[in-house]
Amino acid sequence: LKELRSLNISDGSSEDETHYNLASALIKSIRGSDLEASTHYLARLINSGEEPRFIARRLSILASEDIGNANPNALILANATVQIVASIGYPEARIPLMQLVVYLTCSPKSNSAIVLIDNELAKIQSGFAPAVPDHLKDAHYDGAKKLGRGKGYLYPHDFGGFVEQEYLSEKPKKIILSDIAFEKTLKDWLKKIKEQNS
Repeated sequence: LKELRSLNISDGSSEDETHYNLASALIKSIRGSDLEASTHYLARLINSGEEPRFIARRLSILASEDIGNANPNALILANATVQIVASIGYPEARIPLMQLVVYLTCSPKSNSAIVLIDNELAKIQSGFAPAVPDHLKDAHYDGAKKLGRGKGYLYPHDFGGFVEQEYLSEKPKKIILSDIAFEKTLKDWLKKIKEQNS
């Protein structure tokens, strides 16, 4: 790959439209676990001269938004790819970019992270912000004990890693994680420790 060709604009599309259409097609193909399509659109972006850092950043967002805890290693590899393509540039950057695209495409998918953060932000913006319980408040400053800060806090490691206590004074609707890949492992562990201590 000695030279990267300029964008081949066709069908009356502008350069910006082609740029964003190819990037969108890449992300949606990875999300849909279509290996042939995702590798094709990556090659199209590279061939058009797209900045490797732009591609890597978009893939990093996808690693968290569309894969998340179904495969936490996806975000680690994506972050490593951001760093390496920034340091080596083309033509070599095409290789780690393709490695990442293949990995992301073939990874199990979960959008729990974006759904959860958006739901929690919406609750807060609608007025849900209960007071922090005193036993959870910072007790590392002078006068904290007199105010009852930290009093009654139970250190989970003193109880085998988990102990029942109040963390949120008003509980909203229970959060349900997915049953997909490693996220199910996290969900099952949380369920197990709570059942053991109920």
